[in-house]
Amino acid sequence: MFNRNRFLRRVAAIASISLVAGCGLFSNGDPDSKGPIVVGTTSAPSTLDPAGAWDGSWELYRNIYQTLLAYPNGATTPQPDAAQSCSFTDAGSRTYRCKLRPGMKFADGDPLNAEAVQHSINRIRTIDAPGGPAGLLGSLDRVDAVGDDEVVFRLNQSDATFPFVLATPAMSIVDPDDYPANSLRKDNKVFGSGPYTLQSYEEGKQAVLARNGNYEGFAKRQNNAVTIRYYQDSATMVKALRDKQIDVTYRGLAADDILALQRAGASDLQLVDGTGTDISYLVFNPKDPWAKQPAVRKAVAQVIDRGAIAHKVYKDTVVPLYSMVPAGLTGHTTSYFDDFGDPSTAKARKILTGAGITQRVPLTLWYTTDRYGSETAVMFQELKRQLDASGLFSVTLKSRPWKTYVVGYQKGEYPVFGRGWFPDFPDADNFIAPFVGEHNALGTPYDSKQITSVLLPRSRAQSERGKVVKDLEAAQQIMVNDARLIPLWQGRQYVAASEDISGGERALDPSTIMMMWELHRKTSW
Repeated sequence: MFNRNRFLRRVAAIASISLVAGCGLFSNGDPDSKGPIVVGTTSAPSTLDPAGAWDGSWELYRNIYQTLLAYPNGATTPQPDAAQSCSFTDAGSRTYRCKLRPGMKFADGDPLNAEAVQHSINRIRTIDAPGGPAGLLGSLDRVDAVGDDEVVFRLNQSDATFPFVLATPAMSIVDPDDYPANSLRKDNKVFGSGPYTLQSYEEGKQAVLARNGNYEGFAKRQNNAVTIRYYQDSATMVKALRDKQIDVTYRGLAADDILALQRAGASDLQLVDGTGTDISYLVFNPKDPWAKQPAVRKAVAQVIDRGAIAHKVYKDTVVPLYSMVPAGLTGHTTSYFDDFGDPSTAKARKILTGAGITQRVPLTLWYTTDRYGSETAVMFQELKRQLDASGLFSVTLKSRPWKTYVVGYQKGEYPVFGRGWFPDFPDADNFIAPFVGEHNALGTPYDSKQITSVLLPRSRAQSERGKVVKDLEAAQQIMVNDARLIPLWQGRQYVAASEDISGGERALDPSTIMMMWELHRKTSW
């Protein structure tokens, strides 16, 4: 059994810091009063088709599509949603069978049956979109539809994490009549079976959600409608919150805005805070003549001062990270610190000269302007300052909006680029597997046979995660030795809301995706 309790206690404690006093936080509200709940975020979807995204688009998917398994509030492991029941049927964790709830329908009334599930999973692998979620299905051999209400997943290896994969929004069930088997949808329409329907969508601006009358699942909706508004920066989003144009903010709150909310003590706003497992890291492209050289990557790792980034840029609202696996998860290490120690120009110079590199290394670092919060640009300026100041590097910064940024890194255009990661599920496996292999979440192949063919398969055969620590530690050490990915920081989760909104402390699932149906307005006392 996976040990998720400690993580979920942190999520459950998300209300540990609050700027609003009073006893109405947990009261029930009238879902029809004062119109829809309006949520602001800086994380807009890259596509509306689940087969095309392995990124923050999942935030929207969780609310408009449905998966066989998901996380009811308080659950520590995936529980049935579109499915009535799911389980492994063999001791080797290689055959996984799900039975659907009876009478399931999509929002438009079309039947949601075993064929629809089979179609939805198969098209992910058939389309194999660059940067898409096909890599999550590496252990799947085939999926069979048995009658109308039974689906059988046959795996090519033991994989105790497979139920967690099925619970990710990437595995959203779509209508075969509306989603081609061989290509992504190109329009802004959605045909799902989730708690809400997508009434309208303006790319980069807003998504309007309304209650799905055909929904059958675990979600107990506390509201009838939600509007999600997308912002380019934290300051604009927080101003909209203060001006009562939105009710809740999530994803992308800047450090200065967080500190201002903590200091303000305003009676009409609240800030809830909890430990997060989101991370920020650098990716090196092995096709670039400089970034492909291990000595260059290791010298960068030796120079970077994570503590300065956390303190100067993020005002200590994040913490330095020395492994791709964040603190709090079984198997976390501090391998980068163990190997490199404190930042040192002298040690970095020795690494470079030992590889015959004596000139200043030219590197172009790319970042996205509208995905990971307003400090991203400032962080990259700080990275440039640190690397240039060493005298070993000459750094050029370039940036793009997320929509075109994704296309660029999927095509291998960037020598070095920044990414963030919000977990698919809270297990160390999910901070290693997505980044290695030919098909990974970065669109940048990372061949590591020891990880992909030995360590991960062996660890996935164990359902008791405490028994796989050595394999997870070994995988992290390999990643440090390769220095293809350099972790920078681990974040916290902050939700700011107007004082009449309840449910923020319940709205995050174990992968820190917001379940919009938990939000509601308080009743008057």
